[in-house]
Amino acid sequence: MKFKDTDIQSLIGKVLCGGMIVSMSIVFFGGIFYVVRHGHSIPDYKTFTGIPSFMGSLIVAATNLKGQAIIQLGIVLLIATPILRVICSTIGFVLEKDYLYVGISLLVLLIIFASMMGGRVG
Repeated sequence: MKFKDTDIQSLIGKVLCGGMIVSMSIVFFGGIFYVVRHGHSIPDYKTFTGIPSFMGSLIVAATNLKGQAIIQLGIVLLIATPILRVICSTIGFVLEKDYLYVGISLLVLLIIFASMMGGRVG
């Protein structure tokens, strides 16, 4: 089966659009849960609370319907969408047998993952 450049570009466009729609829907859904549960409380901006305790288990907290965790999960998916785009581009270049761009795409992925692993929190 022969893939054309327009097929790959169409797939990449659908991945970006779909990723954005899914992540924003999750953020909106989490926002509803957050406002329902915490809409009546007044935030205290005098003290810094830091990173919430559920960051290590974001999926578990989101499945327990914690609004802030659902919002953060949507933001993580929004950040992951361009990374998925690079992965789709790499697969497209492999199918087109364009090995120069496969190498460049793999280098971009390596830089992205190295920066993610080398980052510091806090």
